[in-house]
Amino acid sequence: MTDSTPKQRAFEKFRNAIYEFDKVVSTTTKLLRFAHALHIPIYVTTQTRAKLGETVSELQPFLTQKDGGGSSSLHPLVAADLDKTLFAMYTPSLASLFSSSPSSIPSHIALVGIESHICVTQTCLALRKKHPNTKIYVIADGVSSCNKEEVPVALARLRQEGVTVTTSEAWMYECMGDAGIPEFREVVKIVKETAEGSREALRALGPLGAKI
Repeated sequence: MTDSTPKQRAFEKFRNAIYEFDKVVSTTTKLLRFAHALHIPIYVTTQTRAKLGETVSELQPFLTQKDGGGSSSLHPLVAADLDKTLFAMYTPSLASLFSSSPSSIPSHIALVGIESHICVTQTCLALRKKHPNTKIYVIADGVSSCNKEEVPVALARLRQEGVTVTTSEAWMYECMGDAGIPEFREVVKIVKETAEGSREALRALGPLGAKI
């Protein structure tokens, strides 16, 4: 698979500030499980980690692994884990990684995280400018902002910029494309196990993606 999942991390300090923060975490968790099942590379950024902290604990098991001595290291699927001050996650370090070889540039990129109108939007705009042949997706049930009213405006703008706004489950099945792939049963298991959380996320965040 050449699809990749860059992800803006969800920080603990934002838990009580972001609209339906826990739904963003739930959708991100589902997509990380999917990425593990299909061996899709994961790109991670933090925003001024020293001030805003690490990612929320729910996501850590999918981004790290422990060795026999109990020490943690990045999971092999995490292709980059970068701290930044730029609002866009397309930093010089990530640009350098993408330009290291033609095969390093993903053909598809899906984004989840916060905030929709700032980091997510600026990441999409940077990727569209630098890699116009890469298809960019924003997962509507996996993004949010402090002010929920910002979300539909941001997603409407991104559609105009050529970004595809879709749902987590739609993107997962688009990535697979065929029920005959070996990983299909594992993905169906993920979908079933996360069904209730997916419904709640869609009820809370899905309508924001459909407005404007």
